[in-house]
Amino acid sequence: MSMLTFLKNWFKKRDIATWRTAVSAVRREYTGEPLTEESAGEDPFKLFDSWFTEAVSHSKFDPNAMVLSTVSDNGFPSGRLVLLKGYDERGFVFYTNYNSDKAQDISHNPLVSLNFHWPELFRQLRIQGTAVKITPEDSDAYFNSRPKESNFSALASPQSRKVEGREELEEKLASVKDEFSGDKALKRPEHWGGYRVVPSKIEFWQGRTNRLHDRIVFEKTGDSWVKYRLAP
Repeated sequence: MSMLTFLKNWFKKRDIATWRTAVSAVRREYTGEPLTEESAGEDPFKLFDSWFTEAVSHSKFDPNAMVLSTVSDNGFPSGRLVLLKGYDERGFVFYTNYNSDKAQDISHNPLVSLNFHWPELFRQLRIQGTAVKITPEDSDAYFNSRPKESNFSALASPQSRKVEGREELEEKLASVKDEFSGDKALKRPEHWGGYRVVPSKIEFWQGRTNRLHDRIVFEKTGDSWVKYRLAP
């Protein structure tokens, strides 16, 4: 029996107050493969290719899920999960409503971070960079590739705005579906599109035994990447 299974069974027999005081006992050993300077190579995007391929093979849910962290104009940080929808040497792309809270934060401060967590592989990956809007043509291409129902929701939802209740959203959605029930083309709204996070620093974190983890960082200096190790 694993330690995690033991703890789950143990906690089932106890009340919430015990849960709260005993949460420090929840732990597991990280037994990931070594991440060395040699195995990391010299190109962070090639290493990302390798890690993401393994994540797709091993993750139970959404290997492309990443936490996007932004800072508002009054200095409050916010993090939320978004989905990676494309990447190359230029950066990492996600899509959202340009009127959303995250987009408003980016308009005030385009410096953001991304964080991937792949627990099955004892890995996380942290990216710092600048968020910039992708071209309307690229946003159009992705919008047109999405399921129609997803695009209905993009048109109907005033993302991050207060609504009276679920019924209001469902009414808006029904109205959009009625409007486009015939042959009328479904066009991407101007307030919806993509961002590319252009990275300036990428940290690869590999969980190891006894909490002596591996941390390899690639930091952009001019047109080149400088690689170094951080203590865990």
